Amino acid sequence: MSTKSRAVSAKGAQEFKPYITRAIPVNAVINCADNTGAKTLRVVQVLQYKGRLGRYPAASVGDKINVVVKKGPPDMKKQVFPAVVIRQKYPIRRFSGVRISFEDNAAILITPEGEVKGTEIKGPVASEAAERWPRIASLSSMII
Repeated sequence: MSTKSRAVSAKGAQEFKPYITRAIPVNAVINCADNTGAKTLRVVQVLQYKGRLGRYPAASVGDKINVVVKKGPPDMKKQVFPAVVIRQKYPIRRFSGVRISFEDNAAILITPEGEVKGTEIKGPVASEAAERWPRIASLSSMII
C-alpha cells in the first residue's frame, strides 16, 4: 500500500469546498478579471466535475475550468488556458445565512501549476475562491 501525502501546497486548491450552486455551464461566455490582456473567455471544460448523463458540466466560484479566449490579443485568441472562477451572478449562500451575488461572471487565467498569470485582479473576489486559492487571495484588492 502506498503512503501518499495529502498535504496541499500554497499553489494548488485546498480539499474542503462548501456547496455552491454551479451556475456557469460549458459554452458560457464570461469576463476575464485580470491584466493578461484577455477580455472575454468561453468555458470549454470544467475540471474535476462528476455529473449525470445528459447534464451539462457547470462550474461555480472557486472551480478550475479550461477556457478559450474569445476577445483579446491575437496571440491569445483561440487558445485553451486553465482558469479559476472568482465571481458568479447566481447567489451564493454562506454558512451565516447571507446570500451574495455579483454583477457578472468572471474568471482569471492561471498556469497549469496553479500560479496566477496576471499581476492584478480587477474587481471583487468571492471569499470562497480566495480561501481555496491562496495565490488569488494575495493578489486581490477586494475579497467579499
